[in-house]
Amino acid sequence: MFILHPCAHLLHLRHLPQSTFSRQYNLLPPFSIHTLPLQIRRIQSKTSLCISRASRRESRKAQNLQTQIEENSGDGDVDDDGEDAFSPRGRFRERGEEKDFDRDPEFAEILGSCLDDPEKARSKMEDRLRKKRNKILHTKTGSAIPMNVKFNNFEFSNSYIWFEFYNVPLEKDITLICNTIRSWYIVGRLGGCNSMNMQLSQSPLDKRPSYDAIQGANATPTTFYNIGDLEIQDNFARIWVDIGTSEPLLLDILINALTQISSDNVGIKQVVFGGSEFESWREDLTSEDAGYSVHKI
Repeated sequence: MFILHPCAHLLHLRHLPQSTFSRQYNLLPPFSIHTLPLQIRRIQSKTSLCISRASRRESRKAQNLQTQIEENSGDGDVDDDGEDAFSPRGRFRERGEEKDFDRDPEFAEILGSCLDDPEKARSKMEDRLRKKRNKILHTKTGSAIPMNVKFNNFEFSNSYIWFEFYNVPLEKDITLICNTIRSWYIVGRLGGCNSMNMQLSQSPLDKRPSYDAIQGANATPTTFYNIGDLEIQDNFARIWVDIGTSEPLLLDILINALTQISSDNVGIKQVVFGGSEFESWREDLTSEDAGYSVHKI
């Protein structure tokens, strides 16, 4: 009996006599050569299907992750296009969107006509203020009662300036007072408050202003020598000054600034120039718990 190898090719079997095959072999062949390619195709199709399903799952996961990242980044401080305000492109766009206030044609026209036609410039400025008063004017938090000013043996070279507020000043009020006094001192220190050289303020209003540089250079200089720190006890305050030269213009500038602060920001009952004692001020009170504080100028 001839035994057929399971892996033999069909071409090798055509030369064998048909009688050599048994009936059992013809009925149940051990291996079918036609089923192998079909099984391979089925395996390949199943493999391709699994790979495509896995690819779709990975794609959906990646899309969900990208959506979560965009939602989380959208909660931060970014602008509408998704660009951070601190990024170079964001800063460039912000600078491009800013209004160029230096080239305001309306304001330039007012300034240009203030010398030739002051009444016309004044009328235009009043009209501008009426239109934009909501952006310019703010609610006053000061006092409607005018600030009282007194002098008590004031010496320009060595004196205290005393303040009495209606209420205990808040931190923002103290900051405003300190910044005002600091600015006053800097302008005086640089000689900006010199009543001996006031050419423009003393010139006629109906003529075009002119300045004599030689006269300004030959004017007697003035300076603000020294200043102390602002001391506060409850609703009282004081500051030591050494103005040096007797320059009343310096005092006028400070009084004008404090008058505006008292009206708009924090109510000041009175300001006293000079004197070694004032109301209920206590020299031995230096504790913060008792309401004493010192603020650098």
